[in-house]
Amino acid sequence: MNRIDLDGRVAVVTGGAGGIGLATAERMIASGATVVLWDQGRAALDHALRGNPALTGHEVDVTDETSIGRATAEVVERHGRIDILVNAAGITAPKALIAETRLESWRRIVDINLTGTFLACRAVVEPMLERDYGRIVNLGSISGKEGNPYSAAYSASKAAVHSFTKSLAKELARTGIRVNCVAPAIIATKNLYHDQPEEMRKLWVSRVPMGRPGTPEEVAAMIAWLASEECSFSTGAAFDLSGGRATY
Repeated sequence: MNRIDLDGRVAVVTGGAGGIGLATAERMIASGATVVLWDQGRAALDHALRGNPALTGHEVDVTDETSIGRATAEVVERHGRIDILVNAAGITAPKALIAETRLESWRRIVDINLTGTFLACRAVVEPMLERDYGRIVNLGSISGKEGNPYSAAYSASKAAVHSFTKSLAKELARTGIRVNCVAPAIIATKNLYHDQPEEMRKLWVSRVPMGRPGTPEEVAAMIAWLASEECSFSTGAAFDLSGGRATY
């Protein structure tokens, strides 16, 4: 592992109790950062924190601005600042035609994937501006580039995350804050890959020129660089993690 220098940095990772979020937190700790996990489930948080004294966590609902505001204040009070935000909280839904998609399902996906990203970014920008330094990395998706069938709500929410990232990056371009997102294709996490039917896994992998899913650690490696000082002239971009599926 090439070590990215995050010594002394304070990072918040939403959706940090598992999958890409937890892999990112562990990579950042290995790179010298202090990491705070934000996730909704207490049991999942406790499991992620167990045996890792370098991690702390807050139970946070990313769709609730009061919850986000309280958690932000607690991190700043304890650590004095927030240098890095990684928005990894997100959900999908069972495959469905648009005509059969329930409004409550649509709203829940958009609320968590998009509104949660907005609320977390809005909360941390102020303490970042006070120090004129920050790195924000949002989790987009290949679905946000291509618009996958039977996943309209997820695809739309991730496309919106890409656009939101560009807007925020341009607003902050003349500051010391850089804002980017990553756009993975299929990544071998428990919920999104290993727990799915074999025929679905085969279909997803067949679309990847490398012939395999990515790993959470590979996503974490790219996020770690985007969260570092070395990422100084890239902002507003959606970085590809698709094994060659998307070359744009």
